[in-house]
Amino acid sequence: MKIVRFAFDKKTGYGVLENQAIRIIQGNPFHALRYTGKTLRFDDVRFLAPCVPSKIVCLGVNFRSHAGEVNTKIPEAPLIFLKPPTAVIGPEDKIIYPAMSKRVDYEGELGVVMKKRASHVTKESALDFVLGYTCFNDVTARDLQSLDGQWTRAKGFDTFAAFGPWIETEIDPSNAPVQTYLNGELKQTGNTNDLIYSVPDVISFISQVMTLLPGDLIATGTPSGIGPMKPGDTVEVKIAPIGTLRNYVM
Repeated sequence: MKIVRFAFDKKTGYGVLENQAIRIIQGNPFHALRYTGKTLRFDDVRFLAPCVPSKIVCLGVNFRSHAGEVNTKIPEAPLIFLKPPTAVIGPEDKIIYPAMSKRVDYEGELGVVMKKRASHVTKESALDFVLGYTCFNDVTARDLQSLDGQWTRAKGFDTFAAFGPWIETEIDPSNAPVQTYLNGELKQTGNTNDLIYSVPDVISFISQVMTLLPGDLIATGTPSGIGPMKPGDTVEVKIAPIGTLRNYVM
């Protein structure tokens, strides 16, 4: 099932994408889905970021291939950091290149969308708290990341948390291919079977630290192949079971 959030006729809403049509649902998808009986055509709406997270929890150095790429030892525990909700953009939106940075990188990742409140959950029960999965671009001002030591500024600019195009509820998070394209050229290719800490590991760990709320997003880390973008570029994160997230740099 593909859950979408959309704008139509100056209103926003949630729906389920079926055969190029959107079945509108009442309220939000974090409870039992209730259809209104109304539909919209795919081409008549603007797709938005598929949820509105209170926080975005990201994983640093969580692919073995990426750890080797940046010559970093394997973390002894999941390395987490936050992006603010003001960084969120959706599919086809623009990534704004900040004036204070001279290198802004793409990082394609699998995003995990929480379905219900999660606090101190076990690894075994962790996936019961998940609504579904999405494509995520952990946009990073690489020069500022190196300069600051901590990552808040480098990761937290407006437009630096791109995700979408929707939430897919039916994929295996332990075996999902992750690819990133820059101007149509493949730059990153990996699979979540290379994650150091699995999706259940990560959910359980984060929930011991902070309560996860419905709609919160976890970005699970990026494979090797990170690199810079520049204004005028088009960047796409593709996870085959989900779809493609496309954004433009300006």
